[in-house]
Amino acid sequence: MTRRTPLYQRHADRDAEFTDFGGWEMPVSFDSIRTEHGAVRQSAGKFDVSHMGQIEVTGPDAERLLQRLTTNDVTALDPGEAQYAAITDEEGIMLEDTVVYRLPDGETYLFVPNAGNDEAMAERCQWIRAEFDLDAEIDNATTDWAMITLQGPDAPERFAEVTDARYALDRFEIERTDVAGVDCLVAATGYTGEDGVELLAPADDASTVWDAFDVQPCGLGARDTLRLEMGFLLSGQDFDPEDEPRTPYEAGIGFVVKLDTEFVGRDALEGVATEGPASKLRGVQLIDRGVPRHGQTVTTADGEAIGHVTSGTMSPTLGEPIGLAYVDVEYADPETVVRVLVRGEPKKARIRTTPFLDR
Repeated sequence: MTRRTPLYQRHADRDAEFTDFGGWEMPVSFDSIRTEHGAVRQSAGKFDVSHMGQIEVTGPDAERLLQRLTTNDVTALDPGEAQYAAITDEEGIMLEDTVVYRLPDGETYLFVPNAGNDEAMAERCQWIRAEFDLDAEIDNATTDWAMITLQGPDAPERFAEVTDARYALDRFEIERTDVAGVDCLVAATGYTGEDGVELLAPADDASTVWDAFDVQPCGLGARDTLRLEMGFLLSGQDFDPEDEPRTPYEAGIGFVVKLDTEFVGRDALEGVATEGPASKLRGVQLIDRGVPRHGQTVTTADGEAIGHVTSGTMSPTLGEPIGLAYVDVEYADPETVVRVLVRGEPKKARIRTTPFLDR
């Protein structure tokens, strides 16, 4: 059965266009992707991201469980801090990318799996708990919370309009704050490259928090073009354990792999770190007319296949066709000129580092 967020009716009343994403019926746009994208880059926009999972881990061995689960060093987190991480299987293949929060109470850890993966990640936690005989409680709290993100250069000012709290969070910090009379967790995180916050509110109070911000509502369409301009990964497309099995080193997030910790998949990734990956995820920018799209083949000028596109769009900010593609490592240097097969036609393109925008 398709799931709906606590804000579904708000979106329907606003005449949003919906799509299925990870088993959730989500707004893809309210006005247009370009309008919503521009609002976030130039002023502020709000997103309903309640389809993201929320898994709480508590108990004496909560830290040890998260340390086994994720590739980053959870012991480095002080209360009120967060970190980006990957979750890998025994072969070092990415199952998820996630943000792990150590909540201000210092006792509770919360991590956020991608849409539709909350049950699988809760089961993954249960497996680790049993495998390593850990004393921890695991609660899939996805339906308890609504998650709203406010993003854009004007986000701090708009946030200050609805709360007495001073907007003073550093990147990847989280605290409890009253927002429009609702006790929320507020984190200085986001997935657009802009300034802003992500708010976790009780599901029953979602509409109060959503309505408090008089800014452009934005759907998943704008979220995708915004994240792509920054080179951020999209689960299920830029990596997927079944259809696009990749290690963090291939996917360009090797910086979240701490080999001096004992996470599941560590031994496999040590080998990859030593030998280097055979291919890498890189930005690709078309020189010829066309737009890169998921699944298109990347070739040399002679037509030799050297990779494929995983994400692509016409960048609303740059007005240029951009994408992400895995290419063989010998062709991964910036400014390497390749070809992307757009509808079977080889289009000249240039390998780029990401982000595409300077943020």
